[in-house]
Amino acid sequence: MTTLLEARYRAALRLLPAYYREAREEEMVETYLWGIDQETQEQSRPALGEIASVAALAVRTRLGAPGAPRSYARLGSAVRVFALCAVLLQAASAVVDWALALTWASSRGDGEGALFLFGFTGQGPARGALAVVQWTLPLLWTAGWFALVHDRRRLARAAVLTAALPTLWPLVAPLADASAPPHPGYAVTAALFAWLPALALCAAHHRDAPAATVPGGSPGLLFLASCVVTGASIVLVPTAADAVWAPAACFAAGALTWLAGRIRSGGTGDPGPAFALAALGSLLLAVRVAAVYPWLDVAPAVMTGGALAQAAVLGLLVTALVVVGVREAGRGARDDAAESARG
Repeated sequence: MTTLLEARYRAALRLLPAYYREAREEEMVETYLWGIDQETQEQSRPALGEIASVAALAVRTRLGAPGAPRSYARLGSAVRVFALCAVLLQAASAVVDWALALTWASSRGDGEGALFLFGFTGQGPARGALAVVQWTLPLLWTAGWFALVHDRRRLARAAVLTAALPTLWPLVAPLADASAPPHPGYAVTAALFAWLPALALCAAHHRDAPAATVPGGSPGLLFLASCVVTGASIVLVPTAADAVWAPAACFAAGALTWLAGRIRSGGTGDPGPAFALAALGSLLLAVRVAAVYPWLDVAPAVMTGGALAQAAVLGLLVTALVVVGVREAGRGARDDAAESARG
């Protein structure tokens, strides 16, 4: 006879994918019920910690745990590519913003230097401390990138979650000083651009996942190249540069390079990277539109024109990536069918 506690445990285990339940459900239920008498089982419910552990296991088993079906393995691979590329973009943007701000403040005379310091010292201790935190914490994206590619997953998770914190301030500022965020759409999309990659990293780069790999060179060289492209996009077109310009330009350059290499190689049958880049491009496109939309009537024509052109490029790239992903998915399905026929 099934007790109430057993039924509740089995209901919680439905969070797990079917392949995992078929192999482990009975063993897990026996473990949960071990040593609990019948009367207690009719009056108890699973602990919150047990439910949380099942939920975490459900995420891991759907994102490429050992023994997972190929569809789950490919999903996990795609989410890891998304997180890796997004963290690289955030890291390069943070370092370039930091370097350019310091260069500008130190090379434009005492007036610019004083204006730069005023943002940290001229608004009181509390706001000054907040400005320091908002300016320095994003540098932890770089720590997260290098920790991830060197398989220091716990450090990478802590670094990116901390680095993403400043993006929450525009959303919680009204609770602190009764001021509304200037552009809620941009505040929300910018927060998503930080937190979705951070959460994807935490979920997909779990302890059972393969180590992160960087194609086409060392992690340091790839990071340096991303910084060069990001910085050059601002230096070459300063009149069009806003908060989204540099990461979007870096993504466009990287996606074009990846597309050219994939077309030249003829494809691999794995749609994961294409869909991962398409998801990242779609997220950037949303931030790009949210950043330029409130300024369409007041910003200089060069800035709005550049932003709209960049949005069009991002849209085309996302479309091309989706097309490539669909083609790769079809190739993979044919390869799987052929392998099954041979088996």
